[in-house]
Amino acid sequence: MLNRRYLLAAAPTLLAGLSVASPALAQAPQKPPRMTTPEEAESFARYIAGVKDEARRKGISAAVLDRAFAGVHINWRVIELDRSQPEVHFTWEQYRTRIVNDTRVQRGREQLAKHRDVLRRVQDRFGVPPEIIVGLWGLESDYGRQMGNFNVIEAVATLAWEGRRGAFFRQELMDSLKIVQAGDIAPEKMVGSWAGAMGQTQFMPDSFLRYAVDFDGDGRRDMWDSFPDVFASTANNLAVEGWKAAQPWGQQVRLPAAFDPALAGRDKRHPAAEWARWGIVSVDGRALAPSDGVASIVLPGGVQSDAFLVFSSNFRALRAYNPSDYYALSIGLLADRIAD
Repeated sequence: MLNRRYLLAAAPTLLAGLSVASPALAQAPQKPPRMTTPEEAESFARYIAGVKDEARRKGISAAVLDRAFAGVHINWRVIELDRSQPEVHFTWEQYRTRIVNDTRVQRGREQLAKHRDVLRRVQDRFGVPPEIIVGLWGLESDYGRQMGNFNVIEAVATLAWEGRRGAFFRQELMDSLKIVQAGDIAPEKMVGSWAGAMGQTQFMPDSFLRYAVDFDGDGRRDMWDSFPDVFASTANNLAVEGWKAAQPWGQQVRLPAAFDPALAGRDKRHPAAEWARWGIVSVDGRALAPSDGVASIVLPGGVQSDAFLVFSSNFRALRAYNPSDYYALSIGLLADRIAD
């Protein structure tokens, strides 16, 4: 079943350090645009008429529908990107190198310093550290530099009509209309990736409805241009999914020579103090960070590669944003370097 991120493997399969659902794909050399046949145009028009009927029954006004669908047509580039996602699989070492690089760390430090005050206020309310928010922001859109330029309503309408994941994208389309109805964003300004992820931390429309927050008090939840709303919405997402303010995300560790690999895995949970008694130490040989939380050992590259002690609740919250160990570990590592 597809989740809020749409592509379950978005972060583990990277292009130029960005997710498969990112705008990087859309910037690849493009073929001449496919022409829509009269029959396809008629089919799409009938589909949108049905969407409008359903939306009106759900309380979306005629004025919103007219504005939202003005000029909307089948976007063949969206379909091409959906059908031609590259099967690029990276090892943990390759992934980590692409994500946690000096350029992204330096930009993250600059953004952390620039927005420190509002990030602290967000932390006070939601309990999520500033560096975690900034790290996630950096991974999702390169700090707002890669948000996508597709009309979200057109993109999800195209994918809903095309039908390969029709039910999923029809619901995302309905959620997009609810966002416009609420006055959060004008439909022509609702831009994002070809798959419908939008804003600086790339919320799908259903996630926007669940997690987005008006933190600047202007009456709108703005994931595009309001840094307070972006940071608070991202923190709210993590908090709702179980982030615990009193615990770290985790840390890189060194395993004892006699460590049994069967003890590793997110489902093998023990108190951090118990892992310490079994000889798990920080990667630099120091004692583990003090915490009474339940934690697991994760070996993303296998027994001979990096090892991490991850605190279950916070790691689970990061994976709820994107269900990938690589993704969650990279946010934690990037956040740690940004905070240094």
